[in-house]
Amino acid sequence: MTQIFLHTLLMAMVPVVELRGAIPLGLAQGLSPWLTYLAAVIGNMIPVPFIMVFIRRVFNWLREKSPWLRDRVDWLIRRAEKKSRLVRQYALVGLVILVAVPLPGTGAWTGSLVAALLDIRLRHSFPAVLLGVLIAGVVVLGICGGLSILL
Repeated sequence: MTQIFLHTLLMAMVPVVELRGAIPLGLAQGLSPWLTYLAAVIGNMIPVPFIMVFIRRVFNWLREKSPWLRDRVDWLIRRAEKKSRLVRQYALVGLVILVAVPLPGTGAWTGSLVAALLDIRLRHSFPAVLLGVLIAGVVVLGICGGLSILL
């Protein structure tokens, strides 16, 4: 049980996969819905403060290393800027929505990157991302097991 919990937690930390992939994994491996939810939320939130605080420095360092890395960083920034329109329009509510919608290109990693690029303070952006992750987790859990899992 502990090993499955850790697998689920680690899977939720992976960009792109996040809790949208971790919840089905945990459930498929026999972890209870609520332990799956808990592991996925915790795992998805672990990278968030690091992204918000350090991503600009990491991007600057990568840009200096090679033109290929610079191009990849610029692509990521352009992609995040496209997603930031919602956040610019609706502020923290937009950040919650961006993270909460379980679609490709959304989630805690993207939300954290957008918050960092828009210079939203950690004390404001972290709770917004957490709320979005909690909502996304409930949505994904409901999709994976029906509403009976949530009761």
